[in-house]
Amino acid sequence: MEKTTNQKIRLGVFVILGTFFFITIIYFIGNKQNMFNKTATISAQFKNINGLQLGNNVRFSGINVGTVKNIVIINDSTIRVEMMIEEEIISHIKKDAIASIGSDGLVGNMIVNIVPGKLSNQPVKAGDLIQSENRVMTDDIMKTLSATSDNTKVVTANLVKITNQITSGNGTIGMLLNDSILSDDIKKTIYYLKITSKGTSESVDNLNKIITQLDNKNSVVGVLKDTAVARNIKKIITNLEKSSDQIDKVVVNLNSTITNVKEGKGAINYLSNDPKLVKQIDSTMTNINQASNKLNENLEALKHNFLLRGYFKKLEKEKQKEKARKAKTTSK
Repeated sequence: MEKTTNQKIRLGVFVILGTFFFITIIYFIGNKQNMFNKTATISAQFKNINGLQLGNNVRFSGINVGTVKNIVIINDSTIRVEMMIEEEIISHIKKDAIASIGSDGLVGNMIVNIVPGKLSNQPVKAGDLIQSENRVMTDDIMKTLSATSDNTKVVTANLVKITNQITSGNGTIGMLLNDSILSDDIKKTIYYLKITSKGTSESVDNLNKIITQLDNKNSVVGVLKDTAVARNIKKIITNLEKSSDQIDKVVVNLNSTITNVKEGKGAINYLSNDPKLVKQIDSTMTNINQASNKLNENLEALKHNFLLRGYFKKLEKEKQKEKARKAKTTSK
């Protein structure tokens, strides 16, 4: 059965449209996979890529600059991710750039984020290995949250137990809250503590004043701190000790003398207990006084004698000259 012209035209239009859509899709896919652009390959190593797949985007400072070209397992703890980057962008990525794995939005595909470095000025080259950063994954966050939830349950149970004991009056805190007498005693204790603290504070202030005055030379302690004064005081104490020893000796001798007097020994006992000797001594002293008076009278008579008058006048003049000389010396 031969096809009509309309059917041929329709078939030709369908083929043309299909070919156009196919070429368009291939273009977008190839453009997305950088099939039509010049690229360079760099890589980074991770401990966990968390679901990253071939063809996922690579972003530099938030801009899509390439795709994941290959994923190679090096060992059980290291995975190398090879990234295909546009050649015109590769010059902006420095050697100290850091690569990390994240998600495109909350539920999007995994992507590789490259953060620019700050220290190096040298751009990466094809085949270079850049630094990587392993971020905290969702599984680790869930484990941490689970452990925190378990700890919260234990803490809550303990708080409920403690609260019940306090409410029932058990334990120290419950007793303090429910015992009014003990509460009053504690209030009084705190009141007396405040009074004691005040008195202690005043005592400390007074002590500080005393300590401050220790360096004052006008105070007793300040004077004692003077080395010269300290030496003088030391000499005085040493002399007092020597005088004390001498006084002890005198006291011993005096005690011995008193003992001799009491026992009737020595001249003092003899003088005090012999009345005849006392009378003789009184008589002798009386005679001596009388002789002295007569001697004075004889001397006075000799002064008026014309033979010795010149001698005594000469003595008198010498005495006057001596007094005048001493007076001049004293006035000077």
